[in-house]
Amino acid sequence: MGYLINLVLQDKPAVVVGAGSVALRKVSGLLEAGAQVTVIAPRSCEPIRAQAQAGKLVLLNREYRKGDLAGAALVIAATGDETVNRQVSQDARSLGILVNVVDRPASCTFTLPAVVRRGDLSLAVATEGRCPALARALREELESRYTQQYAVLLDVMGELRDRMMARGWDSPRIQAALSHLYQRDLLGVLASGDREAAEAFLKEELGEEFPLPACPGES
Repeated sequence: MGYLINLVLQDKPAVVVGAGSVALRKVSGLLEAGAQVTVIAPRSCEPIRAQAQAGKLVLLNREYRKGDLAGAALVIAATGDETVNRQVSQDARSLGILVNVVDRPASCTFTLPAVVRRGDLSLAVATEGRCPALARALREELESRYTQQYAVLLDVMGELRDRMMARGWDSPRIQAALSHLYQRDLLGVLASGDREAAEAFLKEELGEEFPLPACPGES
């Protein structure tokens, strides 16, 4: 069984070997994470070419070569060519670099969960590479269940947590208070869009020293 982590890739070099539709999904995730992405492939799909032209990534229009992975923090192989994918996996492992080969868990040192993102909230489903189709189906269920309002909820609760810490609250007290707010349906209060009601709710639950933080989009 794998050990799930949330890897920080901001400004870290990442290499994707392959530039088709599958590679595009991996590239998009890496760019969202702030990685410095290099794509290597003799042929590439139009969206990847457009991202390269926009300066969002580096595109090398050629076959993969030994040595292309030097300095990378992470590598993804998505070529559709088993020989190339195996070589990328072997090269990455020899350099101690994290590597994922799409749909080939035996060639990976990590696999990628199906992820739902709502602002800074991430919900992940992993099947240890055994059944990506099930992971995708469960992700779709999560997408319908956890709306964008959860991003607002996280922003508000995160700000409240910061204020509690600044007032010297210890971890058990903070956890209990925030769990209580969630159980009392802070989500529904925020989703109503009635700021005055939300302000009153927080004052009732936490006291006058915890006014409602500014929600995203508010001036």
